[in-house]
Amino acid sequence: MEEQEREISYAEPSASDSGVVVVVVNPSRARPPLGVLLATLLYCAELLNAAALCASYGRTDDRHWLAFTVAFMLVPAALIQLTLIFIHRDVGRDRPLVLLLHLLLLGPVIRCFDALVVYFRVGRKEEPYVTITRKIYLKRGEGTRTECEVSRSERMLATHRNAFKRTTVIQAFLGSTPQLTLQLYATIQEKYILPIRLTLMIITQISVIYGALVCSVLAVQIRYDDYKVRFRPAAYLCMILWRGLEITTRITALVLMSTALTHWVIPVGVANLLFFFFLPWAEFWAKKGTLTEDVEKNFSKLGTAVVLCLFTLLYACINVFCWSAVQLDLGHAGLIDRKQRWGRLAAYYGARFVENLLLITLWYFFKSDFYDLFRHNIHDCLRCVCRRRRADAGRARRAPSSYSAAATMVLMPDEPREPPDPRDLDSDGDRQETAILDDVTEYP
Repeated sequence: MEEQEREISYAEPSASDSGVVVVVVNPSRARPPLGVLLATLLYCAELLNAAALCASYGRTDDRHWLAFTVAFMLVPAALIQLTLIFIHRDVGRDRPLVLLLHLLLLGPVIRCFDALVVYFRVGRKEEPYVTITRKIYLKRGEGTRTECEVSRSERMLATHRNAFKRTTVIQAFLGSTPQLTLQLYATIQEKYILPIRLTLMIITQISVIYGALVCSVLAVQIRYDDYKVRFRPAAYLCMILWRGLEITTRITALVLMSTALTHWVIPVGVANLLFFFFLPWAEFWAKKGTLTEDVEKNFSKLGTAVVLCLFTLLYACINVFCWSAVQLDLGHAGLIDRKQRWGRLAAYYGARFVENLLLITLWYFFKSDFYDLFRHNIHDCLRCVCRRRRADAGRARRAPSSYSAAATMVLMPDEPREPPDPRDLDSDGDRQETAILDDVTEYP
C-alpha cells in the first residue's frame, strides 16, 4: 500500500451523483520526507558504531563477540540493499552509480539524497497527474469517498517513504534487536561497560522502538487500506510505550536466561524462529493454495519462492520479539490477511507470558555467582560508606571548636573545695611513672 503524504488545497464535487469528491492536491505543500531522513541516520549510526566496536573486538582478540557483531551488522545491511533495489526496480535500469553504492552498503544514503532532491523540486513547475488514488476520509463518523490526483513527484516521494518503512522494519528486527541482545549479554559477561558498546546499545534501542512503531502503523494501514488513516500524538505515544516495554521484557528474559544457561538459550531462540517461519507455510499447504504471481511479474517460480522465504523470515523475526500485528497469507495477492484474529492474539500473548516467566524462573534457580558477587559488592560498598561517615563524624568532634561554638566563661562564686583523695594522687603518680618508663624504653 502506498500512502500519499500531502496537503489538500481545495475540493470540487464531481459531476456524477456517485458521491465521489475529486481532490486537487497542492504540490508546493508536500510534507518533507522526515521518515526517510530518520531511517537513514539510524542506519548509518548503527553501521558506523558496529564497525568501530568490531575494530575494538579485533584489538582485544574477542573472536566470538567479533563474529556475532559482524553477522548482525552485515546481514540486515545486505537485505536492506536488496529491498531498495527490488522496490525501486533498478535491476534492469542503467544506473551503475546507484548499484555501486548499494554494493558498498550505501544504498540508503543515495536514496535519501534522491528523496530530498525530489522534495525540494516539488512545486517549481506544474506537473500533470499520473495516477489517481481513492480513499475514504472519515469525519465525525461519516465517510466520504475521495479521488486524489497524484503527480509524478508525489508518487516518487511515496515510493521512497514506503521503501524506507520496509527497510526500517528489517533493520530493527533482523539487525538492531539481535545486536542489542548480544551486546547486553557481552556487557554482563565481561562485568564492565565499554563506551562504544554502550553507544551502540543506545542506538539499537532507538532503532528497535522506531521500527516497532513503523510496524504497528503499517499493520493498521494495510488492514484499513481503503481509508485514509491519521494518528494523533497520543496514539503514537501509546504504541511507543507498548512496543518498547514488550520488546524490552523479551530481551531481558532472553539475556537473563543466557547468563545462567548459555547453551540452552540457543534452542529456545531457534525453536521460536522455526515455529513462526513454518507456520504460514503450514497454513498455506493445509489450504492447498498456489503461490501468488503478483510479487513480481518478471520473477520465476523459484525467484518468487525466495522472496516469499525472505518475507517469512522477517515475519518470524518480528514474532520472536513482539507481536507482528498481521498474519501472513501466502496465497493472497497482498500476502497479508486483513482479518483481525483475536484468538491468535490472545494465544500469542498467553504463550509469550508463560515462556518469559519460565525463562526468568530458570535463571533464578541456575543463576551464576556473578549476581552473588554483585550483591556482596553492594553490601561492602554500603558498609564502607557507613564507616566513612562515622570517621568523618569522629573527626568533626575532635576538631577545635570555633568561637561561635565554644563555651562561654561564666564567673561563679567560690565554693569550698574538698581535699583530694590520697589514693587518687598515688594512682596519678603511678601512671606518670609508667608513661616515663615507656618513653625511655622506646627511645632509640
